[in-house]
Amino acid sequence: MQIQVKRVYAPRTPEDGLRVLVDCVWPRGLTREAVHADLWLKEVAPSSALRQWFGHDPTRWESFKARYFAELDANPQPVERLLALAQAQTVTLLFAARDEQHNQAVALREYLLARAAALQP
Repeated sequence: MQIQVKRVYAPRTPEDGLRVLVDCVWPRGLTREAVHADLWLKEVAPSSALRQWFGHDPTRWESFKARYFAELDANPQPVERLLALAQAQTVTLLFAARDEQHNQAVALREYLLARAAALQP
């Protein structure tokens, strides 16, 4: 299973595979053509309240992930869809945040890989 993360402002490459935007709002200053997203799955984005609380503060990263994972657990359908897509092809999770290490796409990748590992016999 190949799940990657990439900032939406980075150029598209053939290695991206299926490009899935995982932000709840459209990236500033970009057209749909510029994003090259194959799918916009805003249902997997963290809630507005959680995003605002986190504010990309690295000191809140672990707490953010725990809260975000709880939100994902409560909304399994889009998670299952992403897992199914990632089993069939490379998936690149697109995000707009400036912080490339502390954002929902990085956390979502971690969550998806853990879920996939837990489902293995």
